[in-house]
This record gives sequence, C-alpha cells and structure tokens, in this order.
Amino acid sequence: MPVLAPALRNLCHYSIIASLVLMALPAIAAPRPNILVIVADDMGFSDAGAYGGEINTPNIDALAAAGMQFTNFHVSATCSPTRGMLMTGVTNHLVGMGNMKEIMAENQKGKPGYETWLNDSVVTLPSLLQDAGYNTYMAGKWHLGMRAESQPIARGFKHSFALMESGADNWEAKHYLPGGSATWIEDGKQVSLPDDFYSSFTYAEKLISYIDEGHDEGRPFFGYLAFQAVHAPHQVPEEYIERYRDKYDAGWDAIRQQRYTRQLQSGLLPDTGEQAVTDDWGTFYTTPYIEWDTLSEEEKAYRSRQMAVFAGMAEAMDQSIGKVIKYLKDSGQYDNTLIIFMSDNGGESTVLREVAPLFYRLRYNTDREALGAKGSYSEYGPGWAYASNTPFYSYKGSPFSGGMRVPFIVSQPGKIEPGSRSNSFGFVTDITPTLLEAADVAAPQGEYRGRKVHEIMGTSMLPLLRGETKRIHDPEHITVYELAGGIAVWQGDYKLVTSKTKAIPARKGMQLFNTQNDPLERHNLAEQMPEKAAELYAAYEDYVKRYNVIEVPEDYRAWEQVKINGRENFIAEHRSALFAIALIILVILGLLIRLMLNRRRS
Repeated sequence: MPVLAPALRNLCHYSIIASLVLMALPAIAAPRPNILVIVADDMGFSDAGAYGGEINTPNIDALAAAGMQFTNFHVSATCSPTRGMLMTGVTNHLVGMGNMKEIMAENQKGKPGYETWLNDSVVTLPSLLQDAGYNTYMAGKWHLGMRAESQPIARGFKHSFALMESGADNWEAKHYLPGGSATWIEDGKQVSLPDDFYSSFTYAEKLISYIDEGHDEGRPFFGYLAFQAVHAPHQVPEEYIERYRDKYDAGWDAIRQQRYTRQLQSGLLPDTGEQAVTDDWGTFYTTPYIEWDTLSEEEKAYRSRQMAVFAGMAEAMDQSIGKVIKYLKDSGQYDNTLIIFMSDNGGESTVLREVAPLFYRLRYNTDREALGAKGSYSEYGPGWAYASNTPFYSYKGSPFSGGMRVPFIVSQPGKIEPGSRSNSFGFVTDITPTLLEAADVAAPQGEYRGRKVHEIMGTSMLPLLRGETKRIHDPEHITVYELAGGIAVWQGDYKLVTSKTKAIPARKGMQLFNTQNDPLERHNLAEQMPEKAAELYAAYEDYVKRYNVIEVPEDYRAWEQVKINGRENFIAEHRSALFAIALIILVILGLLIRLMLNRRRS
C-alpha cells in the first residue's frame, strides 16, 4: 500500500491536469462566429411586432426574443451615410458620404468627404474579415458608389448581388426617381434580373446560395443582407396586402396610439404620462398635419390601401429573413451565428409624386386597386410615416428621433441573454468594432496595405452584449452627427438638436432634451440649461473643424435639391440621346424653314 500511494498521488495529479486541459480545449478551439447583418430600408421604430407594431413579423420578433433588443440605437437620418458608417465604423464626413448624392448641396459637390462613393481613406469591415479568413457575401442595396473601386467586389465581398443606386422598383429593372437608372451588379459585372425577380425574395435566395456554396470550405462567413424593403415604391404580391385590407381604416392617429400603448405595456419605453398623438408631425412640408376625419371616404380608402401595401411588403421581408434563418438552422450554422437586424433610418415622409407628378403618372399605375402590383407606384406619406416612427418626432432626413432612432437587435445563441433589452445610447459606428472584436480581428491603426486610413471611431458593444456593463459609451462620451444641415449631439442622457438652415422641420433654435426622461423630445431644456447646450454645440463646432464638414447654405432645402440634382443626373446620363434629339429637331426645323422660304419665293 505504501508503494502504491505515490503512484496514486501521481495519477490524481495527472488526472487533474488532464481535466484542466480538457476544460480549456473548447475555449481554445472555439470557432469564430458567423456574422449576419440584416438591414431594412426606411423601416420605422415601431413597425415590427417586437417594437409595438401590428405588422406580422414573427422572424424579427424571434430574433428579439432570442437576443438583445435595443431601444436607444441611432443611425444616420438617411441611407447611404448610414451604410458608409456601417461598413467602416468611421463618420460619414470622412468616408465619402458627407451628404447623400440625391440631396447634395451645390457647395459640397466634388469636395473631399463628399465624393458620393466609398473613398480610399477607409478600410471596410468585409475587407478586414476577408483578410482574416472569412467568406464574405452580400445581397441587396449597396448605394455606396458605382465606380469599380467602390463596388462590393472591390471593398471586401467575395460574392455580391447588389442594387447600386438609392432604390429601385421591386419587380423590374427601373429606378424609382426621375432621371435615374437602376443597375444590378453581380461580382463586378452588370446583370439582368431573373424573370421571377421580387427584391426581398431574390436577395434572400442569393445570400443563401452564396453561403451554401462556401459551406464546405470550413470558413466562417460574413453575410450582409440589405433589403430594398420597405423603401418606396411599396410593392408586394397581392396575397400579402389582403392580410391588411381593413387593418388601417381607422387612420394613422389610431395606429400610432395603439402602437404606443403596446410599447408602454411591454416596458419597451418609459411612460412619461403623455400621449403619442399630437398635431405636430415635424414634417418638411407647408402642410404640417392632416386630420384623418377630414378626408373623404375615397381618400381614406386610398390611404388605407397604401399602408396595407407597406405592411405586406414588411411581412414579405420578414418571411425572407425567416428563409435565411431556416437555412442556417437546417445546415447546422445557426448556433454559431451572430445576427444583427436594423433599419438604415426612420420612416420616410416624402411624397415623390408631388415632386415630379408627370413622371409618376406616365411611368407608373397609381390607381388604388393596382397599388403594390408590378407596374404600380405606392408611397405612404407623412401620416403613415408618423405612425411608423411611433412615438418619436419627425422623419427620415431629420436629426430628431423619428429620423435616427431605429429598431436594432443582436442575437447569438449561448452568448447573449435571450429576451434582454438595453436602453443604452448606441450609434451606427459602434457596429464595426463590435463585429471585429467578436471575430477576434484587430482594427487597423491608421494604415492598411500601405495606405493611410482613418481609424475606427466607434465603441465595441460586446461587453454590453455579454452582460459585463450597462452602457456602450462612457457618460462623458460625446457623439456628433451632421447631415444636410441637421445637427445632433449626444452626451450621456442629453441630446442637442439644431440647424443653421431651414433644413430641419418645425422647431427652430437650440433644442436640448433629456432622452431618458423625455424620449418623445417634447420638453426643450435649452433655456434652463444654457451651459449644457453651449457645451454640446461647441463639440459640434469642433467636429466641423476636425472632419472638414462643409455646411450647407442657409437657404438649402433638401427636397428642392432632389429636383435640381435629378435634372442634372438625367442630363448627364442621357447626354448623347438628348444631343441626338436636339440635332434631329434642328434638322427638321431647318427643313421646315427652307420649305417655307421656297414657297414664298414661288
């Protein structure tokens, strides 16, 4: 027995060591996560069921139930600046998206930071992930530049099927804007759309095919699924519209209040004792508010159909998300996939048919029963967008919360507590550092492949997602935003909103809000707290100098600029054809004049 004792002790010793090694192995060998980023276009804060909406979105809701749902996350007020920051983690004023191409002010055109394409001063998230061994794929809207060096294939995507412009028809290859064109590019080559094309369905199927093609390579993937839905034109198969045929007959105020009630009941937002419905919509128009009951029965029926089309389109997008998630589950990839769902900005209030009525009359069918179908054009205007953005103020394009505070969900099985929520302030530049940390990829420190690049500006959300902290940013951290004259500055619980121009709607001067106590942005504290307002505005002025912000002129109006830039774009795209037409007209006129002169002589 004494002889055996040392042997037993050694055995125990080695057993303990072996156990420790075995315990450590899973951590050492833990695979890097797949990453899937899903972006809805122009989806308001409250449209999904998880955010109080009545629209059927079971797959988005399931992501919220399985992960962390954010209630205070912000993006740019318009799409391409959001997408530029999402892809880089750097402010839009440095990446080439200082303003949107469609609303670019005259004094900004051609200036550094305002190229309207993703410039070379930044390195993209997919490029860094591809360098680290990820397969990288995208399907959907790009809107970060047409030129070869700014296309998805040149900015880190192995495979991509991309709509290059700001938007397009969902059934066929035509643009929704006067003077614009719609171009789809797959892996660097322009392609025709399939005969059965419907944007949401096709994009989901394309992304699945890319992921499946690389599944056996043993590499993690980064997937970017960027829907056209629910950007105008609102279009969807009739079966989806039918599900909402009578849903919106009570009007936008009733829907907004119903959504707000559900938000309060679920604890999504704090109850401030105020009603969500007011007669101040925060529109960009001379008519600030439309009372539903003042509309004729015919007009009510038309507008109810518009919202039913929008809702059906959102449901079709959700169904497409469900197809991708089902594929991941069936292929055994879901449990190791980090998924983000978000919108690129708030609901869109602009009625483009009023900007260019002749164009839309000639090119689209706008009859009530045709809305949603192939060949039709539907947009839902400020009333329904107000409902989409419940309970916030204003719309897409505005620095108020209606333009920038969006649904944002992060899910990853076993890594994020199911059904958790965060009211911590977050910004779109925080996404890139989060995903890089999750993938264990180092961010570049001012240089990438021999060229100077801007360093990532955001803060990783990973400690918050893991339950290690309650905030993304330190309470003293300041985030500054500017686009098309609209200014927003956040620090802790405070937010400053202002403009030097007529660029933002309704409320003028310095607007200071405590976003925790006043999420509806109803109570301006600027006069009570002038020092805080001045401090935050000074941060904006520093931002202008630091990042070479070119401020728009005082008389700038974004939606007037759409007309100007649309005309310029139309002339530029059709210069040869217009020249030929002008030449033909001149020849005909010359012949007519010659004929008339000959008659007079005779």
